[in-house]
Order: sequence, then C-alpha cells, then structure tokens
Amino acid sequence: MKTDQKHISFGLSVIPLLVMFVSMGFTIIVFEGSPHIPLIVGTVVAAFIAWRAGFTWKEIEAGLYKGIRLALPAIVIIIMVGVIIGAWIGGGIIATMIYYGLKLISPPLFLVSITVITAIVSLAIGSSWSTMGTIGVAGMGIGISMGIPAPMVAGAIISGAYFGDKMSPLSDSTNLAAGITGVDLFEHIKHMLYTTIPGFVIALVFYAVLGRSFRADSVEQQGILEVMNLLQESFVISPWLLLIPACVIFLVIKKVPALPALTAGVLLGFLSQIFVQGGTVGDAVNTLSDGFVILTGNEMIDTLFNRGGIEAMMYTVSLTIVAMTFGGVLENTGMLKVIVAKILMLAKTAKGLLTTAISSAFFTNITAAEQYISIVIPGRMYVESFREKRLHPKNLSRAVEDGGTLTSVFVPWNTCAIFIFATLSVHPFEYGPYAIFNLIVPFISLLFAWTGFSIVKLTDQEVEQWKEKAKAM
Repeated sequence: MKTDQKHISFGLSVIPLLVMFVSMGFTIIVFEGSPHIPLIVGTVVAAFIAWRAGFTWKEIEAGLYKGIRLALPAIVIIIMVGVIIGAWIGGGIIATMIYYGLKLISPPLFLVSITVITAIVSLAIGSSWSTMGTIGVAGMGIGISMGIPAPMVAGAIISGAYFGDKMSPLSDSTNLAAGITGVDLFEHIKHMLYTTIPGFVIALVFYAVLGRSFRADSVEQQGILEVMNLLQESFVISPWLLLIPACVIFLVIKKVPALPALTAGVLLGFLSQIFVQGGTVGDAVNTLSDGFVILTGNEMIDTLFNRGGIEAMMYTVSLTIVAMTFGGVLENTGMLKVIVAKILMLAKTAKGLLTTAISSAFFTNITAAEQYISIVIPGRMYVESFREKRLHPKNLSRAVEDGGTLTSVFVPWNTCAIFIFATLSVHPFEYGPYAIFNLIVPFISLLFAWTGFSIVKLTDQEVEQWKEKAKAM
C-alpha cells in the first residue's frame, strides 16, 4: 500500500497533540522540567496511531528523519552562533559594545534605541538569529547594566530583529513566503508594509513610554560606573574591536552567505582573544568549545560573560531535534494536513479564509515546532482556496508571515523560541509580553482581514494568469 493512500481521521490526528499539550503542561508547570519528554511522548503516540493506520515503521521513521533534516540548517546556525558568542566574549568585542553602549545610550531611550538598531542590522543582513546572537547579546548586557529587566530588553531586541528579518529581501523566511505562494518578492514585501509599519510604530511608542520609568537620575549611576570599570579591568576595551561586527555585517550585505560571514566573525574573535586580550591559543580554543569563563565577583558581569561555545547550545540542539521529530511524524503521515483541512472547512468567506490562514500558521508553529513549516504548509494548502475566493496570493503570503514568522517566538518548543532562550537567556513566557511587534502584528492582520482594508482582489485576467503560474509551479 502506498503512503499517500493511507488516511488518518481528524479525531485520531488530534490525539498526539492533546497528549503532548497535557504532558507539556504537567512537565513544565507542575514538575518544572524541560519540554523534551512531552515532545517525545507526543511523537510516540503519533507513531503508534500511524502504525495502527497502516503505515510501516520505515515510513514513520522517514517522517522522523525528514523532520530532523528540515532542522539541520537551523542546528548548524545554532552551533555557529554559540561559537561566535564565545569568540566575541573572549575577544572583548561584546565587552567593548557594552562599554560604549553604556556611555552613549541613556536609560530612557535604551529600549527604543536597541529596537531600532537591531531592526536596521536585521534588515541589512536578513537574519533575526544572527542579529540576536551578536548585537542582541551586547544589548542584553547594556540594558541589564542600566537596571532594565531582562524580559523587557529581550522583548525589544526580538521586536527589532524580527521587523528587519520580515522586511528584508535577504531573509530566507521572506523569500520562502513569496516563493511558496508564487508572489513576486518585492510585491510581497510592499504588501507587508500595511501590517508591519503600524506594528513597529506601536512597539516603539510602547518602548518609549516604558523607558520613561528608567530616567537617568533614577538609575543607579554608581552601578553603571562599577560595571564599566570591571569591563576595563577584565578586558582590553578598544573602539577598533567594533570593526569586527561591522565586518560581519558588511560581508552579509555583500551577499556572502550567513555561515561563511559568521565564520569570519569567529576567526576575528578568536584572533582578538589571543592578540588583543592576551589569552593563549588553548584558552581561545576552549572558549569556542566550552564557552568563556570569568570570575569578577560581580554576579551580573559573571552571568553575562560566562557563556557561549558549542556546549552551551547542546540543550537547544537536542530540543530542536526532538521537536522536529514530532512535527516530522505529524506532517509525513498526513495528520497535520487533516487537521488544517478540517479548519479550512470552516472558512466560508474571504475574511474567514484570511483568518484561517493566519491562525493555521500559528497553529502549525505549535504543532510542527518550526517557523518554516508554518509558512510552507498553510502557504501550500490555501493558494487554490484564495484563488477561488478571488483573493490575490499576496494576501496569503502576508498572512503566513504575520501568523507564522512572528508568532514562532512565543512557542517554547519552537526552534525560534529555543534559539532565543539559549542566546538571550530569557524564557518565552518572560519576554512574551514585551515582544510587542511580534504580538501586535498578527492582530493587525486579523483586523484588516475582517475590515477588508488592504485586502487585494484578483481581476479576471489575473485569475487566468495565476492558474498558469500554478501549473508551472
């Protein structure tokens, strides 16, 4: 029997999700454990249901490995970011960025400033992850040194990084959303402006109001001076070290792929630890592997700088693999498709279809634990339905970005949230209320879906053109 001839009912398809959600609740809330075991339990239940439905173990195993293969690019980036964090801490680059940040940025303007800075960098390089793993780490140090709570700082960094990622023509998620729906890339970006710009403005206003509670005269200046003095005692601080992050940004702007550009950043940080900070080759190698180690006696400094390296990312890598095995079984056995198809049956109108597409992208983030799948599955499944309702596919490409790309940061077992927790050391439940851009844009998108504002209809000629495109795709 061929795989595509087998069918698992909607009732059976939701059982693995229910089991996973219940076990996740008990594990995290009651036992204060990690999400690994609930995801494994969900995977086992999904595999058993698939086996009872007629799937062979080889077919189920193929789904497991397919999920892991989809996660491999993310895993490589996670490891590389761990290495670059270690290299940049050991090389004094992070310390230099924090030192000058404390000198130049005032506490009331910090949240707005870091949001704008990360937005610009992410827009230029097209990667929220690379931005958070470099500029974001330094931003956490600056904000915490000013007495601003870590969840607020993380929320602002995430908002800026995802604005740039979402709007950059270099972003892989942006290109994926446009490509999977058959929309011109720049037409897709232009259409996203309607929801993205208002969301970003609202976020900046929120951070400006929030920043007023951190007035310069209310922040303990003695504490900031102590941090700056400790940084100077522990590292060689030099503005020349700022050329290293500038070099990485320049390489990516010049369309050097992310991994080679990050590798260049690692090499420069490695050399800086040896020739600028005066460390040994052995110290620099161990920093890349096990992370940087420093004991200053200041708890905040020690917490900020004792991190990085490959080992620090192994929890993240293992959780990513486990999450993707769960998503891989659900997708490869057709369970996820059955669930999404059932949801689609409720969409009788254009506004209902738009709402379904946005909601399905978020739902896929929860079930498949991967931002890219949240774009691919709804984008792939709803194209024909959008055309039948005479809705331009760019409405769909925007919907899956608003509902998928941005909401991935709120699901603790999603690869994006896992990466953020490993990089910024703040849990999704803590930074969630402060990631204003990611929170507000999906609601703006839903509002536009129901009011019809900025929703573009297809003309008769365009309907025929899209039919031809669909055949070609």
